[in-house]
Amino acid sequence: MSKENWEDTLNPEIMRERLISISMYITAFELLRETIIDNIRSFYAEGYDQSGPIIGKDYQDEVLARNKSEIYASLDWLVEHEAIDIKDIESFEKIKKVRNRLAHELLHVFTRGETFNLVEEFNPLIELLRKIGVWWVVNVEIPTNPDYDGQEIDESGIVPGGILSLQIMLEVVSGNSTLLEKYREARNKGTNKV
Repeated sequence: MSKENWEDTLNPEIMRERLISISMYITAFELLRETIIDNIRSFYAEGYDQSGPIIGKDYQDEVLARNKSEIYASLDWLVEHEAIDIKDIESFEKIKKVRNRLAHELLHVFTRGETFNLVEEFNPLIELLRKIGVWWVVNVEIPTNPDYDGQEIDESGIVPGGILSLQIMLEVVSGNSTLLEKYREARNKGTNKV
């Protein structure tokens, strides 16, 4: 390891930033993975118990039969339903490769300073998460909710749950305490509005 790498490795600010960046990327990947799998699993659920959705024959036949891997079976289902396309599958593979490198070679990445450009690597992940989330809202949630009958929906105004979760985490990690203050304020007023 070079003197510069040692100096960076021993610098608390640099190491904290690296660890936060790596953690946020891995967390974002897990949110993407959950979005891909859980929405479809819930869509086909035959009910729910304390463990979550009860998987039935339709989910087995319509989704899991496509691939031994639940994530790839779900991605294939999304392609068939035109939520994503082949370029999105290629993007997912690149995203997964970065995630695996960070998760499985963490010490090497962490100590050698082989961090990634957060914006450059994060953007494709966020774009795919948003694309799937918006498609789900527009094509599944809105059509099955009579409250939206006859309403014009502006897709650009839709913020999927996964994106909202990441935005909150990024705000908190950046040191912004505004959300905490608003939460405490609402809690002290005895309301659930945040």
